[in-house]
Amino acid sequence: MSTPLLKIMDLKVSYGGIEALKGISIEVNKGEIVTLIGANGAGKSTTLRAISGLVPVKEGTITYDGNVISGQSPQKIVAEGICMVPEGRRVFPNLTVLENLKIGAYLRKDEIQADIDHVYQLFPRLQERSWQLAGTLSGGEQQMLAVGRALMMRPKILMMDEPSLGLAPLVIRDIFRIIETLHDEGITILLVEQNANAALRIADSAYVLETGILGMHGTGEELLGDDRVREAYLGKSARK
Repeated sequence: MSTPLLKIMDLKVSYGGIEALKGISIEVNKGEIVTLIGANGAGKSTTLRAISGLVPVKEGTITYDGNVISGQSPQKIVAEGICMVPEGRRVFPNLTVLENLKIGAYLRKDEIQADIDHVYQLFPRLQERSWQLAGTLSGGEQQMLAVGRALMMRPKILMMDEPSLGLAPLVIRDIFRIIETLHDEGITILLVEQNANAALRIADSAYVLETGILGMHGTGEELLGDDRVREAYLGKSARK
């Protein structure tokens, strides 16, 4: 078997005296969509923040492409090719769409116009609004911009934290279509998502987090068909 692109081993993270992650282990293989599902407070976002270097690791290791990255600065982790689309979009509201995209490439020294054009191909609406202030965009458009901004670093792993949160159903469908397109382009995706049904349908591999520990692991299809997952996260009316 090939070595995982990203490997988390026995990861523990604490906030003050509260242990948010209690020794979880996760593997992400190159080219996969891996999703983390679970209730609020289960530790899903904390996992992404630990990988990004935004919260300190208490115990355990995070290895990327064979090298330990736990303890490195967020800037260095981004430079390695791990980028995150944060929960709540967090675009720069007083900058234009184009300026937000350029900020996404702040560590790059090469020509970025081709990547801007690629983002506009994925999200034509952003091109239409390239000179519009990001704060005046709709929630769905801001989510598109947040994804586009992350893509400007040419990520090898794209981590997405609740990309469908607060969006209308039609927009959610578009966001998941884009996730599948990025997957087809060869980007490895680690997805945290409360819309478990939609996330599991596109996932190669999936993990269930329960208050800082791993409850279940399997393919997206396996977890979609698991009665415990269906009862807790999909609802009784969910269909395979």
